[in-house]
Amino acid sequence: MFNDEQHYLLKLYRDRVARRSGLMLLLLLALALAAPIYTPQNPYDLAQLNLLDAKLPPLHHSPDGAIYWLGTDDQGRDMLSALCYGLRTSLGVGLITTLLSLSLGLLAGLVAAYSGNYIDSMLMRLVDLQLAFPAILIALILLALVGQGIDKVIIALVIVQWAYYARTVRSAALTEMRKDYITAAICAGYSPMRIVLIHILPNIIPTLLVVASAQIAQAIALEATLSFLGLGLPITAPSLGLLIANGYTYMLSGTYWISLFPGVVLLITIFIINITGDRISALLNPRLQ
Repeated sequence: MFNDEQHYLLKLYRDRVARRSGLMLLLLLALALAAPIYTPQNPYDLAQLNLLDAKLPPLHHSPDGAIYWLGTDDQGRDMLSALCYGLRTSLGVGLITTLLSLSLGLLAGLVAAYSGNYIDSMLMRLVDLQLAFPAILIALILLALVGQGIDKVIIALVIVQWAYYARTVRSAALTEMRKDYITAAICAGYSPMRIVLIHILPNIIPTLLVVASAQIAQAIALEATLSFLGLGLPITAPSLGLLIANGYTYMLSGTYWISLFPGVVLLITIFIINITGDRISALLNPRLQ
């Protein structure tokens, strides 16, 4: 017999779309993590750059015999290497942001659902206030105040996204608390901590997975937008959004590859994450079966 976690994993594995999108996502993660190993150049090591190789087209040979498969940018950086490093940063920011905002939203949602009364009202009014403003606007204001940097971008995105998890967790937890097994646990004298961690939390994990898969793509898109606008990562840090911004001014001059290839990689990454999230949502939601 399978437990619930094994049953969910088996359903995901048997679904062809979920299996293929999951494998593609793992491939992207592997490419990002192993970027320093297989890329021919560290695009952010100034000692390895040559301005004479700037804005070379794809498949161009450098004077020393190297092949730039995707061309170079205006600083002479190999675009293939820059894309792999940028993908590494974008996925890292998305995953770390999702983990931190999920933890904060999970704590706030469970506290609001189980405590009720004025604590629930206070937390949910704070969530309503934050969700009333566009996420990009809040992130722009925060980064304009604190400055650039990976840590500052992550903090800004966590502040932007925790409210989505808090509201979802509260709604799912309230649904579980109305069921008979929670009433039986309360009558049996179980502590609130045990009821929340042992009985409520495992039953809302599928809902959290669905929200988290969507918010990872949202975090990556937000980070790319902020970097494109010049308020995200500094120019010395690799990022897909920053690579797109670097080549934006050259789009009409024929040097299209500087912005095109980072944009395609960003689009493919978000598309794969969204497809995986949609399949997880469809497979874990019994109403969609």
